[in-house]
Amino acid sequence: MMDFNLLEKKYKDELLENVVPFWLNHSQDGEFGGFYTCLDREGKVYDTDKFIWLQARQVWMFSMLYNKVEKRQEWLDSAVQGAEFLKKNGHDGNLNWYFSLTREGTPLVEPYNIFSYAFATMAFGQLSLATGNQEYANIAKQTFQIILSKKDNPKGKWNKAFQGTRDLKGFSLPMILCNLSMEIEHLLEKAFLETIIEECIHEVMEVFLRPELGGLIVENVNSDGSLSDSFEGRTINPGHGIEAMWFIMDLGVRLNRPELIEQAVETTLKTLEFGWDKQYGGIFYFLDRKGCPPQQLEWDQKLWWAHIETLISLLKGYQLTGSKECLEWFEKVHHYTWEHFKDPEHPEWWGYLNRQGEVLLDLKGGKWKGCFHVPRGLYQCWKTLEIIDVKNKRQMS
Repeated sequence: MMDFNLLEKKYKDELLENVVPFWLNHSQDGEFGGFYTCLDREGKVYDTDKFIWLQARQVWMFSMLYNKVEKRQEWLDSAVQGAEFLKKNGHDGNLNWYFSLTREGTPLVEPYNIFSYAFATMAFGQLSLATGNQEYANIAKQTFQIILSKKDNPKGKWNKAFQGTRDLKGFSLPMILCNLSMEIEHLLEKAFLETIIEECIHEVMEVFLRPELGGLIVENVNSDGSLSDSFEGRTINPGHGIEAMWFIMDLGVRLNRPELIEQAVETTLKTLEFGWDKQYGGIFYFLDRKGCPPQQLEWDQKLWWAHIETLISLLKGYQLTGSKECLEWFEKVHHYTWEHFKDPEHPEWWGYLNRQGEVLLDLKGGKWKGCFHVPRGLYQCWKTLEIIDVKNKRQMS
């Protein structure tokens, strides 16, 4: 039997004593504001470009820690300075959020990426809770409305696809909206929120989740919801599908829909079974649903976020349903993750391993990895283990 009390302490200590101090101490730009995310193994800056979605994720992270863990002034100060940098430089004046900026805050890449908008919404929403600042709340609400208006063509004029030949819609946006809608619940009218939630659940669980594929989630479908036999239409991203399932579990709890929770747990287990590398261990980055060669050359890499999100889904699945299979898989993924991604000599975790589980890139942050999946995952696992531990102690007394 796993010692949940010991595990709870492990995740909590790693978050508060290792990962959070790493970002607090190494990533803040004291001169221009915002955060450096391109940090080497020891936390030294190797590139100063600033990526909006990673800036916003870090603002969200420190706001969330301040709101839910402890009212530490240094956390709030960090979130506020990051938000002020974003407010001043991150958008075009109409809340169209750029993809990246120079260190000083000059735009580098146009606002083609909907996830810049999504994480800006999350950041300012969470920070408005921490500060009571109405301007932050307004930025979150207005940006959310822009996201909804762009739902059918997220890239807008930057969409490279030729319209009308193979019109696909992607899983990423409905997936993120499942989480985002709950993140800014305090800013939305109840009826509006409930409509958004129902739409997201429908898209994730009835459009992208495919019973005819054994209950797997595809990354892209035709605009009419049918399967596409193309590179994009055959792509499975196991980590993505599993991450979405803990969002669905949270919604199942909120809506008191146990059948939704059960379906999310079942999907987690099926996806993990499909995505697990039976030769070397770990979760593949991309797979083709028909077993064809994937288009992504990095398909067999093992990425930090996929494993951490899987730990959250498995723990929540066990906590909510008592699934022994979730617990067995959690033990397996936990050992792989801590053994391969945690740097034994320096704080924070590696992000990119080759198929064999060896470190590919000796960095702690970059263009795609920032202060988000590791700390959020540690927090979620810590809090879920806390609930499991309390429940077990009650049953024993």
